[in-house]
Amino acid sequence: MTQGRPPLNRRLAEFGTTIFAEMSALAVRTGSINLGQGFPDTDGPEEIREAAVRALRAGLGNQYPPGPGIPELRTAIAEHQQRRYGLAHDPDTEVLVTAGATEAIAAALLALLEPGDEVIALEPYYDSYAACVAMAGGSRVPVTLRPDATTGTYRLDLDELRAAVTPRTRLILLNTPHNPTGTVLTREELGAIAALACERDLLVVTDEVYEHLVFEGEHLPLAGFPGMRERTVTISSAGKTYSFTGWKVGWVTADAPLVAAVRTAKQYLTYVSAGPFQYAIAEALRLPDTYFDNLRADLRRKRDLLGDGLRAAGFEVYEPQGTYFITTDISPLGEEDAYAFCRALPERCGVVAIPNSVFYDSPDAGRSQVRFTFCKKDDLLQEAASRLRRLAS
Repeated sequence: MTQGRPPLNRRLAEFGTTIFAEMSALAVRTGSINLGQGFPDTDGPEEIREAAVRALRAGLGNQYPPGPGIPELRTAIAEHQQRRYGLAHDPDTEVLVTAGATEAIAAALLALLEPGDEVIALEPYYDSYAACVAMAGGSRVPVTLRPDATTGTYRLDLDELRAAVTPRTRLILLNTPHNPTGTVLTREELGAIAALACERDLLVVTDEVYEHLVFEGEHLPLAGFPGMRERTVTISSAGKTYSFTGWKVGWVTADAPLVAAVRTAKQYLTYVSAGPFQYAIAEALRLPDTYFDNLRADLRRKRDLLGDGLRAAGFEVYEPQGTYFITTDISPLGEEDAYAFCRALPERCGVVAIPNSVFYDSPDAGRSQVRFTFCKKDDLLQEAASRLRRLAS
């Protein structure tokens, strides 16, 4: 280190070890049930795993695959968007394969932002959003989702969103279904966002990784709304849908000029990744609709199983419309500080969760909120619920 200067640049000075790494390490150290980090405890479809094995043995993807992704996967992604949502994309110019959605988000923001540009994001937001905006030299502007007393879900205040737009606003970073709240934006809300983006000439980057995990309502890609095709970068990935989170296969779909811009940044990040797994995910995207229906039904049942257990333990539970996370409030337990609560929870009852306060610019906004994941085996969720009931005694 020279002249006393810290090694980490100013843009990233506020970021340290992610909360997920911290809490997962705590789970290992204490032998606790990890309902913090969102990864399933079972693998996805056997036929998709075997497709990866076949690719490995056949030497497919063991060397560098094409920079934009293998043609088979890009074609499968385009077919998926057409079949599910009626969105037509040229697989050669309007589809880009990435190292998971996280790289897609980073590449999109690095490509599309100039230093000083403002980015509106729905708060609480996944922690990589803030870091990626900072790395791109942008300035994040939170618009906070708040619980609705009538519906028991988090909702977007459209007036607050409109008020957040300034002459410096470059893009809106949207996440629906939303992590961590489980909110699924409605057709009316998305229509209002689309109208605002067109009126103010904004780009929109949409993180849709939970697109197939919707329990109430429906998933509607913003790119399908009038005027949005040419100004929307749509991001998704295979990890959440197929339960192979370690494969890190994500993608971008957008108009050719936007994809070209994102590809320019992406090629200097990982360049390529997950060669053999790309062949497997190409097959996964062509699974019949019954696969997605069964996945959704299974996770809805798990949501209800854990939700009932959390209520029995004394938490206030905000029912998620999508994703595989439940946000709770610890105030009924006589607790106020979510971070302190989560740090102590493994010792108190052998369960790990995530404090939502880390997903806010102002930690006080989510001070008493805690997130649990339910993408686990039934017996593990039942055991976790049993342990958490110690809090109510």
